[in-house]
Amino acid sequence: MPSQFRTIALIGKPDAPRIADTLVAIYEYLQSSGLEILVERGCAAAFSHSARVCTMPELAGPADIAVVVGGDGTLLGAARSLYAHDVPLIGVNLGRLGFLVDISPNEAVAKLHEILTGSFRAEERYPLLARLIREEETLLQGTAVNEVVIHSGTATSMIEIETAIDGVFLNSQRSDGLIVSTPTGSTAYALSAGGPILYPALNAMVLAPINPHTLSNRPIVIAGDSRVEIAFRPNKQFRAQVSCDNVPFPEVSIDDRIEIRKAERPFRILHPTDYDFFQILRHKLNWSNS
Repeated sequence: MPSQFRTIALIGKPDAPRIADTLVAIYEYLQSSGLEILVERGCAAAFSHSARVCTMPELAGPADIAVVVGGDGTLLGAARSLYAHDVPLIGVNLGRLGFLVDISPNEAVAKLHEILTGSFRAEERYPLLARLIREEETLLQGTAVNEVVIHSGTATSMIEIETAIDGVFLNSQRSDGLIVSTPTGSTAYALSAGGPILYPALNAMVLAPINPHTLSNRPIVIAGDSRVEIAFRPNKQFRAQVSCDNVPFPEVSIDDRIEIRKAERPFRILHPTDYDFFQILRHKLNWSNS
């Protein structure tokens, strides 16, 4: 089969029979097409035959493309691991919602054939990079495809934070936390906090407070190239956590600062040519039903 993609990484979590069945069907199609297949270790149990099994770092270098079978969370993890290696992703939806993984399992082989033979739409999406700064040194750094969340770490107390954009003071707030979201993440946690839905191609970020004490504290959309800086105000019962796509930093102190910027390079998702973001919104959010 003529294809610009010769080495295909297969990623998924076969925690249900339908996921394993889809993984095997895709594997058999790729094998019959004469393509080299790298199976990520997390889904190796789906195959009774001999497959070339790799860890995520091992497949990042040789893979031309990655097929991700599962939900949006599975694709998020793959994107964080592979975006720096410029490995484009194809998502097959076997999760619950599926804003990122847009190919249905019953169409997986046919849609993969279209994409691998050059008929696709490529979309670039930028993650966020979050740095935890202590005494002017970067202590920790994380990558978020959806959002960076600063929250109180306990359900019974709020935190007080100050936010600046490009060095200019924005506001102080007392709340359960703050979500800094990419356009990709605008349909995730930020949406549940009352934030707007952003078209994926926009160069923008959403700042959405979580249960703010002052009800006039509303979500705000800022330029995607902005530098967001967050500091903590004195609090005797201080406890805070910072997470990137639900992956937490191990510790946060009251004198720490959090700096959030757009990553320098995007990750790419390859869609079938009939991909329609608005149709996905209508379907997933139950819009326009009579």
